[in-house]
Amino acid sequence: MPITVDLSRLLSELETLASFSDAPAPAVTRVVFSAQDVAARAYLRKLFSEAALELRTDAVGNTFARWAGADPSLAPVATGSHTDAVPHAGRYDGTVGVLGGLEAIRALQRGGFRLLRSIELLVFTSEEPTRFGIGCLGSRMLSGTLSPEDARLLKDGEGKSLEQILRQAALHGSVEVGSVKDGSLENVRLAKDYYHAFVELHIEQGPLLERKGIPVGIVTAIAAPAALRVTIEGAGGHAGAVLMPDRRDAFLAAAEIALAVESAAKATRSADSVATTGVCKIFPGAVNSIPSRAVLEIDVRDIDLERRDGMLGAIRAACETVAAKRLVRVEVELINADAPAQASPLITEALSASCRELGIESMPMVSRAYHDSLFMSRIAPTGMLFIPCRNGVSHRPDEYAAPEDLKRGVQVLTSALAQLAQ
Repeated sequence: MPITVDLSRLLSELETLASFSDAPAPAVTRVVFSAQDVAARAYLRKLFSEAALELRTDAVGNTFARWAGADPSLAPVATGSHTDAVPHAGRYDGTVGVLGGLEAIRALQRGGFRLLRSIELLVFTSEEPTRFGIGCLGSRMLSGTLSPEDARLLKDGEGKSLEQILRQAALHGSVEVGSVKDGSLENVRLAKDYYHAFVELHIEQGPLLERKGIPVGIVTAIAAPAALRVTIEGAGGHAGAVLMPDRRDAFLAAAEIALAVESAAKATRSADSVATTGVCKIFPGAVNSIPSRAVLEIDVRDIDLERRDGMLGAIRAACETVAAKRLVRVEVELINADAPAQASPLITEALSASCRELGIESMPMVSRAYHDSLFMSRIAPTGMLFIPCRNGVSHRPDEYAAPEDLKRGVQVLTSALAQLAQ
């Protein structure tokens, strides 16, 4: 049976979802568990109910919408993504995987497909780290990567705990809000064999597909980040009174460390190694004061765990060298270090077969941004499907995916889900 995608409906739903925002259009700001996020979730549940999907929400707010297959005893096939958005973002990041996944299910329903396995659409809680300082909160808990005990320690910028915010948002399905403190967070984790397969449709968030003129990317590996916080303690003083030979400038030490971060990534000679010093805070921050303290936050990524950890080691060694050279104290704190993931051949082969069947050109590629798929790969065969985004732009109001690319992405996803669910 042919697969037909209702593109006009998909575009309309993307536009409506984008309207749930704390920033004026075209920007989208939808921080997890904000009033706009809760309203967006209600809108999505309405769409899922209209598609006759069975709904449940777990204790951390992950939403599951299931189209029952012929044999409910079999592990379902899953797809989905997230709908929270960083401040002043665009309308396509994550949402394409949720609403595109919904349209894929509706396309199979319209086509009269009767599948053996159920298909479950997931909306993950807090893929973005905006509120709690940690990304992929929902999928981390589903996969057991983040324990309930550690989740309970999370607080937002106002000092509110995750459980307080969950209760305020009244995000509950089969679990009563009042029972969150009684242990229902322990029920979020899924068994390793819960899903037969998981596929995530997403915009590339990079320029390669558009640059090469190829409409579909099949992800073979997902890079994982490690995050370091480096605190440098020097000695302050008056910018005019302290002579240059006597200085222990914390910022200049920080600058050398930041350059060492760049060198650590370049030294691998791999295009998949990247390292970024994204934050530099200087104290006291006065033009006529020598910086006495500096704090750096560093992001290091690779699809190869040994190479990624090698960069971390090189950065730590550079910190020791700079500390001795500049007579400052340097403290290095490892904030986070997730392992990279390889896509499952089960998924990549299904996506490749779908592209061939539909006559759509594709290319293998690496995801250098990380996604909920990284953590779903811990409990299920997982893969990702990328579509181009204009100029590779993401997390900005001018983020854009062309309608024809959206349509092709949903077509490939639909075909792959049908294969995997047979």
